[in-house]
Amino acid sequence: MTEIPVIYFLWASAALFATGFTIMILKRNAIFMLMGIELILNAANLNLIAFSRQDDGQQGLMMGIFVLVVGVCEMAIALSIILQVYRQFQHIEVGKFEPRN
Repeated sequence: MTEIPVIYFLWASAALFATGFTIMILKRNAIFMLMGIELILNAANLNLIAFSRQDDGQQGLMMGIFVLVVGVCEMAIALSIILQVYRQFQHIEVGKFEPRN
């Protein structure tokens, strides 16, 4: 069975990163911005795991799992904050937050 070259993983990671960055820049909705951040984290994970294939200690794989756990915790906290912001402002558009008098 042949191995997949690392460059394919790097191209997929670059596409994920570019998509996540584009979503973060273009969308003003907080949920979409969180999705963009998650895509960027997944691109970093793909790089870590791709390069850990040559490492006998599997350190990149362990770092990838750690980044996934941190990403899940970040999303849970961010979604709870977004729910609280929605309750107060009745929308989640990032550029339209104005304090009430």
